Amino acid sequence: MPTIQELFEKMPQAFKPEAAPGVNAVVQLSMTGEQAADYHVTIADGTCQVAEGKHESPSASLTMDSQDYLDLTSGKLNPQMAFMQGKLKISGDMGLLLKFQNFFDLSGLG
Repeated sequence: MPTIQELFEKMPQAFKPEAAPGVNAVVQLSMTGEQAADYHVTIADGTCQVAEGKHESPSASLTMDSQDYLDLTSGKLNPQMAFMQGKLKISGDMGLLLKFQNFFDLSGLG
């Protein structure tokens, strides 16, 4: 399983532009716990860029324990269950966050 840093470094290559037509947004991802870190993912004009740190005005934000996020991206943790259990805190454009994981093919990273 990749680390949080490795996961975010590989996200641009795992981006599927055909899954995000017309999306122009910034998603702030804040990891807590053992691999605490902040990243923001900018999707615009069929491209994806990932940068470390906090964005001033993201379209949506997600805060989650780093291990839970790795489990979420690998399919071990259901996003709806994580949210209902309080493991996933979100704000902003919920519709964007519901589709966010589908913008990437992260299956080969684990």
